[in-house]
Amino acid sequence: MAERVIPVIAHRPAGRPVRAPDHALPASGRVADRLGRPLRDLRISVTDRCNFRCSYCMPKEVFDKNYPYLPHAELLSFEEITRLARQFVAHGVRKIRLTGGEPLLRKNIEVLIEQLAALRTPEGAPLDLTLTTNGSLLARKARALKEAGLQRVTVSLDGLDDAVFRRMNDVDFPVAEVLAGIDAAREAGLGPIKVNMVVKRGTNDHEILPMARHFRGTGHVLRFIEYMDVGATNGWRMDEVLPSAEVVRHIGAEMPLRALDASAAGETAERWSYADGSGEIGVISSVTQAFCGDCNRARLSTEGQLYLCLFASQGHDLRGLLRGGASDEQLAGAIAHIWQGRSDRYSQLRGQQAPDASAPGARRVEMSYIGG
Repeated sequence: MAERVIPVIAHRPAGRPVRAPDHALPASGRVADRLGRPLRDLRISVTDRCNFRCSYCMPKEVFDKNYPYLPHAELLSFEEITRLARQFVAHGVRKIRLTGGEPLLRKNIEVLIEQLAALRTPEGAPLDLTLTTNGSLLARKARALKEAGLQRVTVSLDGLDDAVFRRMNDVDFPVAEVLAGIDAAREAGLGPIKVNMVVKRGTNDHEILPMARHFRGTGHVLRFIEYMDVGATNGWRMDEVLPSAEVVRHIGAEMPLRALDASAAGETAERWSYADGSGEIGVISSVTQAFCGDCNRARLSTEGQLYLCLFASQGHDLRGLLRGGASDEQLAGAIAHIWQGRSDRYSQLRGQQAPDASAPGARRVEMSYIGG
């Protein structure tokens, strides 16, 4: 077995300077990139901090007590986030997902949710506003999140066995408290709830069936995510990836499944329903079955770097433009210009010409920095 090597320094790349284009493109809601992909989904990271230390995202070897998290002054304020979000919506964004780190660690996150919930598309429709969380604070915050205008939550949960879960979060956090958070979210009306399980071969793959049995019939959608090569600190190896096709076969052997159509263009998950109608599961196969062809997602980092791909090595510094006095028209024009130049399709090219993550300037951004 190959030795697991983790860099001793985490990487937070500097963003490319952004200037307002000479001729601003009026927002029409139909901006497309170089491959014809529209801009529909915006992931916003509100903090680079997390109270878990999952090995596939924020391993303790790197994210220890001496790790230099961003100072508060460098974070986008809620007003800055909302101002940028408004320009993305004008260009076609219809869904906003708040991420981290752990987004519920951001103080007064409900204030930001209330501001974003007030945004409307050019047609006057509300946004699909959701949040991804590890569930540790969800039981105490679910009701306030719903009242602020949040519609749904996605909860990360990598197993039901308490020993396995404590080992994977690496801070000895009990699974029962995450399950209590899921129950609180359901009672608050934050649904349909999605539960994401990152599957690592040899670590928690024996938890696939117990997870499927537990959430079947609850109305929650359980999704299995292939362990991904995001960033440079998780010691990723291909032999730890369990292909989604194996997950589907494994579940289907006990609980027959039938394929479902995608729920929306650009959907990352392949959907399956239980043949008896007792619910559905999803699989996200970014390693073995690339879905770059219709990817319509942009990612905004905690301090205002715009990333065009989860596997990118550098972002675009919107904060510099924002704090430099740019008008709304200039911000909108810059966003359109950046998106129109996008040609990212890392997952499709992975097997052909995967970039050397050790090369200077090539190290990919960490998942904890821009969210999943």
